[in-house]
Amino acid sequence: MLVYKVPAEPTRLRAGVWRKIKGLGAIYLQNSAAALPHSAAAERALRVLRNEIVEMGGSGYLMESRVLAGHSDIEQAFNAARDDEYEEIVDRCEDFLKQIDKEYRAEHFTYAELEENDEDLAKLRNWFAKVEARDVLGAGGRDAAVSALQRCAETLDGYAARVYAEEGEGR
Repeated sequence: MLVYKVPAEPTRLRAGVWRKIKGLGAIYLQNSAAALPHSAAAERALRVLRNEIVEMGGSGYLMESRVLAGHSDIEQAFNAARDDEYEEIVDRCEDFLKQIDKEYRAEHFTYAELEENDEDLAKLRNWFAKVEARDVLGAGGRDAAVSALQRCAETLDGYAARVYAEEGEGR
């Protein structure tokens, strides 16, 4: 658990710490009190963040603790945070599928469009990998994200086949 205080100004410092904490997959137990399930990697990351906070003129205390009461509430909070991230991936996958559909309707079957969509799918997969790495407690939303990414890959494969056929015909 990291308990910290960041200088009020400039506000970008506070926002930067918040983004880093969220990026680690930590949850806030209260204002300026963030927690992660214990691991060597989590400890390293929080030590680095604590050092950054101190260097910006703030203070921070890194503690190892165990939950005496409310364990299931904290576990639910961790899983809810991951489920929110998985849900956002599913939403972005739906946007991806709409984009492929738009390419079909506009009859844009070019290698440039294929490359752009391939890059978009790679970004979704990388994002999923980051969320999955933070999902140490096994949030339930993972399966929906895996399924959505699979649909994206299959749809992109079909689009690629069409691009190859169209480009092969000299269009």
